[in-house]
Amino acid sequence: MLSFSSTTVKNLLLKRRLCFLLKLVCFVSSVLIFCEFLIYYVIIFRCQWPEVKGGAHMGEKETSTSVLKAMILADTHLLGEIKGHWLDKLRREWQMERSFQTALWLLQPDIVFVLGDVFDEGKWSSPQAWAEDVRRFQKMFKYPVSTELVVIVGNHDIGFHYEMTTYKVNRFEKVFNFTSGKLLTRKGINFVIVNSVAMEGDGCAVCRAAEAKLVVLSHKLNCSRQKPDHSNKRCSDVEKLPASEPILLQHYPLYRKSDAECSGEDSAPPEEKNIPF
Repeated sequence: MLSFSSTTVKNLLLKRRLCFLLKLVCFVSSVLIFCEFLIYYVIIFRCQWPEVKGGAHMGEKETSTSVLKAMILADTHLLGEIKGHWLDKLRREWQMERSFQTALWLLQPDIVFVLGDVFDEGKWSSPQAWAEDVRRFQKMFKYPVSTELVVIVGNHDIGFHYEMTTYKVNRFEKVFNFTSGKLLTRKGINFVIVNSVAMEGDGCAVCRAAEAKLVVLSHKLNCSRQKPDHSNKRCSDVEKLPASEPILLQHYPLYRKSDAECSGEDSAPPEEKNIPF
């Protein structure tokens, strides 16, 4: 009788332990699923596209098909083989991939711009390391045919001006179809893409080529803003673009005297805002 009772108690304890273990596994699994997958939907679901009032095209009624939905990213800095630890890569890249893919699924942008510094070590990468970094980027930032991805070059992709070479620029252009001085027109909006690393103004070979393309592009934009005039021969053979003010896309920010006019969560502390650059 005593042996029977002892066996029953042991079975009950074992069942309780198994039940506790099962509950623990379910709890931990639920936390992991929420924190590593569902949380991105919870946060990004709160984001909405702003309502367009007046529209980009004067005199036209704006519809969902005439409004361009553009998402802008920058400085993904995918770690390379020199400074990147595999665990750090795994964690960062999972978070970036889940954020990007969730945003694509929920917001469905027409176009996504990545404003440079795609890679952290592009300026140093060997051909093998470059190919591996590109493979990881394309896996993380894959996109549907309904969305266009436009990638702009940054200093970490090809090096600062004194490190930039034609080889590095061509390598980036080949993968991302990037050209400095390129113009994209989407739904009546003109985007001008610039390699800001090449805007040093010292007459280097890459700089001269980029500046020459911008001069041609500037002429085309100026002609498109003028009224038709048969007497203006300089614009007679120029392809007309939508007469909208161009949006400049580049990696480096444009010069400003100080951070005095900047506001928001990422703005400089009050004691630093008026310090001149």
